[in-house]
Amino acid sequence: MQAFGFLSFGHYGPTGGAHGPDARASLHDAIGIAEAADEIGVNGAYFRVHHFARQAAAPMPLLSAIAARTKHIEVGTGVIDMR
Repeated sequence: MQAFGFLSFGHYGPTGGAHGPDARASLHDAIGIAEAADEIGVNGAYFRVHHFARQAAAPMPLLSAIAARTKHIEVGTGVIDMR
């Protein structure tokens, strides 16, 4: 069996305001992308840790939300810095 996944890059949400992208929209978009990937048979969804973007500095809540809303996809992180 072939494995096919994706690694997130960038921000998924409108930019604007003094604090950058809208955190709520960014997280909802990431969940939506993972749900769509699960529906079409993608095996893995991996998310980068953006330490300076508050909505993506702690990936575990996002990964938990994705795991709760998908059936077959494996979730994980692309990189976690050990500070």
